[in-house]
Amino acid sequence: MGVTERAVWYWVAAARTEGRLSARPRERTVLTPEARSLLALWGGNTAAVHRELVAQAADDPTVCVPSLRALQRAVRRDLSVGERAGLRGGEAARRTHDVFGKRPVLWRNACWEGDHKHVPVQVDVEGELVCPWITWFIDCAKKMITGVAVTPHAPSRDAVLAALRASITRTEPFGPAGGLPTLVRVDRGKEFLCATVTSALGAFAVPVHDLPAYSPHLKGTVEALNDAVEEMFLVSLPRYTHRSKLTGGRSADPDAPPLTFAAFVALLLDWVRWWNTEHHPAALDGLTPLEAWNTDPTPLRDVPPEHLAFFALEDDGRTRTITTNGISWRRRAYIAPWMVGHTGTKVRLRHLPHHDGEIEVFDASTGHHLGAAHLAEQATREQARALRAARTAAARRLRADLKAAEKLRRRRFAAATTPAPPRPLGILTAAEADAELAAADGRDLQALALPGLLPHAPVPDGWVLPHTTAHAGPERADGGPADPPA
Repeated sequence: MGVTERAVWYWVAAARTEGRLSARPRERTVLTPEARSLLALWGGNTAAVHRELVAQAADDPTVCVPSLRALQRAVRRDLSVGERAGLRGGEAARRTHDVFGKRPVLWRNACWEGDHKHVPVQVDVEGELVCPWITWFIDCAKKMITGVAVTPHAPSRDAVLAALRASITRTEPFGPAGGLPTLVRVDRGKEFLCATVTSALGAFAVPVHDLPAYSPHLKGTVEALNDAVEEMFLVSLPRYTHRSKLTGGRSADPDAPPLTFAAFVALLLDWVRWWNTEHHPAALDGLTPLEAWNTDPTPLRDVPPEHLAFFALEDDGRTRTITTNGISWRRRAYIAPWMVGHTGTKVRLRHLPHHDGEIEVFDASTGHHLGAAHLAEQATREQARALRAARTAAARRLRADLKAAEKLRRRRFAAATTPAPPRPLGILTAAEADAELAAADGRDLQALALPGLLPHAPVPDGWVLPHTTAHAGPERADGGPADPPA
C-alpha cells in the first residue's frame, strides 16, 4: 500500500467507528453575510474584520472565530478579484477587472459617437487663463474624425450643432468624410439630448441613441479618442495641467507662456488632420482612417447645401412685425438694409443658440427666407471689455465680503486631550461685542421698517367708520349677549 502499518490500523479504526472509507473532508471557512458586511465596512481590510470578530467572540464563548490566515484564504476563494477591488476602491476599481466585448465592425457612417473632452491645457483667452473644451464626432467603423468644435468654456448645444454641421458637410478641413450617419451614439449629456439637437437630426431621420449614464465602455471609440488626444498631443503643449509636479505640488515651469486660443485651435486641427491622414490605427490593418474611408464602397447620403443653410436654427415661435425700428426681439432692436420698404410685414425669427448678434428672418405666411438681421446699437469691444472688468471686480469684492463674514462666524475651540466640553477661544470684550451688535442692528432693515415709527395720518371725514359697541361677547341660547365671565 506504500504506507506504514499504523496508517492501515488508523483506516480500519475510522471505518469501524465513523463508517468512513476515504479521507476526512477538510473543513473550510466560509464567508458569512455578517463577514461580508464587515468587509464592506472596513473597506476590504481582512485583518480589521478578524479583530472585529474576535472582539464579538469575547462576549460569547460559544462563537468560533477562524484564524486570520483561514479568513484571508476564504476571502480570496469566495470573492473575485473585482469584488475585492470594489470593496477597496469602489465601483470604478471593480470595473477595471470586468471583461467588455467588442462591437461588430460595420461600414462607414453606420454609427457615429460624440462626446466632450475637457482639455487639461491652460490657454490665453483675452488675458485670462482657461481650459477649453473639445466637442467632436468620430466614425466608429473607420476611426475617422468627422467634425470638431472648440469652446473656451463649458460647451452647450451650439457647440454640438457646430460639430454636427462640420461632420455632415463633406468639405475641408474634415472632408471628404461626412454625410448623414445611420445612428449617433451619445451619453446622457444634456447638450446632446436637447430639443434643438434631436430636432435637427430628426429632420434628416437620424436617430440619437442615448446610452446609460457612467457607461464609457458603451461608446469606446470616442473614449479611446479622448485618451489618445491627451497622450499623443496635449501632453506636449505648454501649461499642461496633468504634468508631473515637484515637491509640494508645484509645477516645474509655472511661468511658461500660454498658447493663445487661436494658436491652440490651429494646433488641434493640425493634429486632427494628422490623425485622419497619417495615423495608422491597429484596427484598420495598416490603413489610415482616410484610406479606410475611401476604400469602403458603401454609398453616402449627402445633404443639399440649401437644406444645411439654416441647419440647427431655433424657431422663435412667435409672429412679429417689421416696424420703423426694425424687429424687436428680447427687448432689443434688429435691423438690416433689406428691411427698407417692408414695414408691416409679418415675419418669423430663427436663431443659433447663444448667438444674439444675428438672427434669420422668414416670411410668416410663405416661409420664404427674407434675410439676416443684426443687432442695432451693439456695444463696442472696449465697452464689453470694460463691463467684464467691472463685473469681475464686483464679484471679487463680494467674495472678499463673504470670506470676511465667514471668518467672523467661525468659532475656534481649544484642543482636547481628555473627554470634556469644548472650550471656546477668541474671547471678546464687552465693549467689542456691544459695538458689533450696534453695527448689526443698524444694518437690519427689517427691524427699522416698523409700523410704529411712522405716525398714522388722521382719518378723512368722508370715510364710513365701523360701529363700536361696549361689549361684543358670545350670545346666549335666547339670542341675547352672554353674561361676562366672573
